[in-house]
Amino acid sequence: MTPRSQGEIETTPSKPPFAEFIALLALLMSMVALAIDAVLPAMSVIGQDFSVVHAEDLQWIVGILFAGLAFGQILYGPLSDSFGRKPAIYLGLVIFLAGSLVSAFAQSYEMMLVGRFIQGIGASGPKVVAVALVRDRYAGRAMARVMSFVMAVFIIMPAVAPSIGAGVLILADWRGIYEFFVLLSLVALVWFAIRQPETLAKEHRVKLSFINVWGNIKETMTHRVTLGYIIGAGLIFGAFVAYLSTAQLLFKEVFQIEKTFPLYFAVLALSVGVASFLNGRLVMRFGMKLLANRALIVMFFSSVIFLILLTLLAGSVSIWLFMLFGAVIFGCIGLLFGNMNALAMEPLGHIAGVASSVIGSVTTLISMVVGMAFGQTYNGTLYPLFTAFALLSLLCWLVTRNIQYEAPLTADTQ
Repeated sequence: MTPRSQGEIETTPSKPPFAEFIALLALLMSMVALAIDAVLPAMSVIGQDFSVVHAEDLQWIVGILFAGLAFGQILYGPLSDSFGRKPAIYLGLVIFLAGSLVSAFAQSYEMMLVGRFIQGIGASGPKVVAVALVRDRYAGRAMARVMSFVMAVFIIMPAVAPSIGAGVLILADWRGIYEFFVLLSLVALVWFAIRQPETLAKEHRVKLSFINVWGNIKETMTHRVTLGYIIGAGLIFGAFVAYLSTAQLLFKEVFQIEKTFPLYFAVLALSVGVASFLNGRLVMRFGMKLLANRALIVMFFSSVIFLILLTLLAGSVSIWLFMLFGAVIFGCIGLLFGNMNALAMEPLGHIAGVASSVIGSVTTLISMVVGMAFGQTYNGTLYPLFTAFALLSLLCWLVTRNIQYEAPLTADTQ
């Protein structure tokens, strides 16, 4: 057996090659991004079809899915710690498929939202358990490196998802987008079942009991390092949710961009992906905390500078200035996603499943509340969004700046 290089998964008949491993995890985690972003071009059409009177009510197409994510994520960690990673992911994919079918055949706006909630519960399974699966095999900066590469591939999905949704709308109606989700979940299910082995050995599984689960939840929520990064990640993701819930309206009303919306959305999404990819290389040299700290500082000052320019220009800026500052801010978010999640998970490798569930659930809950709150302040201008970017990056920096912890440089732990 040849030695493995730092952060590299050994290739054996029972393990997929590193590149396939990254691609598979990215697909599993991207079910959430696809469920959100592919529907964005259809929001207005859905509103017309169901006679939704108030445009801000359409934000619940995004918000209710995050509610399902927050609720669902708490379930899969304990299940994966007790029965293994693969059964938990199977369950999530099947529930996601069911939710897609409910939305596809919904006869009312409320029923479509029920399907979206079920989708969120289902998508949270692969999202949570995939992180635990990585933590089974990696620790420290090596985990952050793997998560950054996963995020870099993962972000391609939201970059192209609106184009997929727009393409489906050319060939079919908005229900065809949900039928696409059904097909994609079947592909993910078969690929994962055939190619990815179980990473949690039977001897390392814990008995499913309320006492065990509650003890692990309590440990996660009372660990100072983890709690700090949960709150910080929730605030930053809340800024992202605020953007997602208003993006289609923003481009349409502020810049009169509708047909080419997927293109502009893709550019900003790709800036997150590029930053995540670079983070996979930079984190091994500079560490998670330093990169996260610098990203928060740049995000805050970029947002403040944009607000000043917006005021000087009487609230009207060009699309190119918006895209420039947006790319910088979303690049910072790309650096923060992988690092803050890895920093929150790092002290809790011995309860990775429950920890991943709790971290994901609480982070999503915070982001949903914060993001929808700022989203509801949308007034047809750019002020609410960039105010959210500035305030939330500042709050995140204040919450996390004094956390003094980072694991040593470690590689594959198996």
